[in-house]
Amino acid sequence: MIGYVLRRLLYGVLILIGVNLFTFTLFFAVNTPDDMARLAIGGQRVSADAITKWKVERGYDKPLFLNTQAQGSQKYTDTIFYQRSVPLLTFDFGSSDGGRDIGREIKERMGPSLALALPTFVLGLIVSVAFSLMLVFFRTTRLDFWGVVLCVVMLSISGLFYIIAGQWLFSKLLRLVPYSGFSGGWDIVKFLALPILVAIISRLGPESRFYRSLFLEEIGKDYVRTARAKGLSERVVLFRHVLRNAMLPILTGTVSALPLLFMGSLIAESFFGIPGLGSYTMDAISSQDFSVVRAMVFLGAALYIVGLIMADISYTLADPRVRFE
Repeated sequence: MIGYVLRRLLYGVLILIGVNLFTFTLFFAVNTPDDMARLAIGGQRVSADAITKWKVERGYDKPLFLNTQAQGSQKYTDTIFYQRSVPLLTFDFGSSDGGRDIGREIKERMGPSLALALPTFVLGLIVSVAFSLMLVFFRTTRLDFWGVVLCVVMLSISGLFYIIAGQWLFSKLLRLVPYSGFSGGWDIVKFLALPILVAIISRLGPESRFYRSLFLEEIGKDYVRTARAKGLSERVVLFRHVLRNAMLPILTGTVSALPLLFMGSLIAESFFGIPGLGSYTMDAISSQDFSVVRAMVFLGAALYIVGLIMADISYTLADPRVRFE
């Protein structure tokens, strides 16, 4: 197991290097430093002196990969790639194009993102699994049929509809919760109640339909028939045997998604005014702050790799028959 984890970590480092190089090349293939300066300053009619000053202040006046005018190792170190992207490999995010410390922003915004993502993740998983188990328990009945129809309808609707409908119903019409915003202390409950509810409802359809398919596949296997032959009730068979043996595919999606909870939700945080990492990324995209966008892409890739490794390790906890050579 230790050797397997070390190999996966090594592969992860190589993937992060590739992601870093690819995103850097992609960003500067689309926009040159002069274009970035014009976007940051505002407008196309910007003087050459203002563009040069902006690039010098942020280190964009250097060559991208190779500085032919430098000597020795400075040919590679005195470049935009080395000074702006290589430090990402040590999780040194540097400063944004606006001059703010990206690492400090991430630390400050991680709390609001987790405050929204953790309850949504836990409650959403419980609700989806419970709803799908109910459909399986009452399979071949009208409840199961209309439950599947409801799931198909819900997964066919865009997540934006749930956000807008939730804000209109609970904030504007019923006035139960604030329309948007964020606050500390116990006031955080009234600001996060609607985003959490909307997120749970929006993911109920696709996840319940997926979990129902898993449970129906397990319920037709030999060990289930053996358990029933021993006189176990349908409830015991469903919760003690079927649910446990269906944990492997469930763990694939849940455990691997745990580290990504730090990244927040791009759409929900923006619509509900939550100052998390999701809204931070959206603001960076809107303001064309490529340093922040590159940093968030790199951080997301690192967290995703950690999540995959955690999912592989969790397999052995859910099923002792799984071993990694």
